[in-house]
Amino acid sequence: MTKEELQVINQTGGCDSCPMYNAGQLKRLGVDMTDWDFVVALAGNPNVGKSTVFNALTGLRQHTGNWPGKTVSRAEGGFTYDSRRYKIVDLPGTYSLLSTSRDEEIARDFILFGQPDVTIIVVDASRLERNLNLALQVLEITDRAIICLNLVDEAERRGIRIDERRLARDLGVPVVPTAARQGDGLDALLKAVDDVATGRTVCRPHRVKPRSPDLVRAIDQLTRAIKSAFPDLPNARWVALRLLDGDERITSAVRSGELNELAGRQLVPELAS
Repeated sequence: MTKEELQVINQTGGCDSCPMYNAGQLKRLGVDMTDWDFVVALAGNPNVGKSTVFNALTGLRQHTGNWPGKTVSRAEGGFTYDSRRYKIVDLPGTYSLLSTSRDEEIARDFILFGQPDVTIIVVDASRLERNLNLALQVLEITDRAIICLNLVDEAERRGIRIDERRLARDLGVPVVPTAARQGDGLDALLKAVDDVATGRTVCRPHRVKPRSPDLVRAIDQLTRAIKSAFPDLPNARWVALRLLDGDERITSAVRSGELNELAGRQLVPELAS
């Protein structure tokens, strides 16, 4: 792309020649958004094309900086779809949400306490089994999620074909095949995001169901206790599971009362700085 073409895009706020721009009612926005209708989180393992998806949705106009109080960088941007304004936050690439690193802690806290309207989980279609661990952990936290089955072109070159309809049925959330580098499937991804955000699509994500009756009772009892102690907490069951698993970070937050502060904190407005 030439310098002159970049200047045109910056002046117009979009690329009128892009098929996605015309067909998907997508308009790239700058990051100086004073308000928005919905917030979208973008999660995924490293090297699954998450940044490519982010760049495709937000265009050239993005903002990078550090998370409040952290040295970990963040990227954010925005777009409109069907006259609705979306803020999208690119979370650090992680392999899990078990809070063993700053990246994992940031991603987990934003999904749990920031309560984005939609979380897009980007997975590599050619290495799906490696990515499902994180996907299932995200689905334990939120029921407003979409699987972006990226790199389907690479998977096909390797002779791998994935039944996205069955995967969606098994996971209980929409699954959208994409090849973000070529722009393939992004219109369908935008529509799925809009459908989940507006409630036209109701997700019923797969959740781990313990086989032991004793464990089920322990989870139920601990969940009720957590709800009583932290009424503003969006997902007490997930916290109960982490406590039973011996998560030191969550245990410390419960004992110190920090969990109340996190539950009551508005994480999204900080991203506007």
